[in-house]
Amino acid sequence: MEDLTKIVADLVIDARGTACPGPLLAAKKAIGEIESGEIMEILSADEGTKHDIPRWCDKIGHEFLGFTDLDSYTRLFLRKA
Repeated sequence: MEDLTKIVADLVIDARGTACPGPLLAAKKAIGEIESGEIMEILSADEGTKHDIPRWCDKIGHEFLGFTDLDSYTRLFLRKA
């Protein structure tokens, strides 16, 4: 398992101002901006994102790397298929 605190994402999506399904929609829209193998980080204050993003990754084939909870939001990481 990678140390999530040391990951430097190729693209960071700040979806902290949106509620479900906003962060997932933002991730789906932005995934085309990175190349296969690159890492995207999603910032979200919505609890549902911790379930939505891994499910989406499983469905599409991206590698969900995990998440870390901070005081007021979550950092989620995925590697594009």
